[in-house]
Amino acid sequence: MMANNLLIALSLAAAAPSSIAAMRWEKRVLLVAASEEQDPKLEQQRRIIARWRDAAAERDLAVVEITGDRVTGASDSAATLRKRFRLPADGFAALLIGKDGGTKLRQTRPISAAVLEETIDAMPMRRQERR
Repeated sequence: MMANNLLIALSLAAAAPSSIAAMRWEKRVLLVAASEEQDPKLEQQRRIIARWRDAAAERDLAVVEITGDRVTGASDSAATLRKRFRLPADGFAALLIGKDGGTKLRQTRPISAAVLEETIDAMPMRRQERR
């Protein structure tokens, strides 16, 4: 019985999202922030990513969303992420964070798949991965 509980706890821990800091050197992060779930720019960014899902996975891209006080895709709190990345409490922002933890791109409108692809593919680490 105890072994089963341990397995359940381990599988839950594996499924739980990690912090953005813990993703460093492992994932590139598209950090998308909106003040509310119905933000048209948030919906547009979601559609872009949904259509670009395979290419995003190939580029080790994790998507982290902050909607109001809720965060999906990372274990960080909304307040922590908003402060760390200087994100507005109201309005929309999208940031591309490299594997080194640096902000590579920041926009107040959705980032197109073409711009994401071009920006990521120009990164030195991505060029090394493709060799």
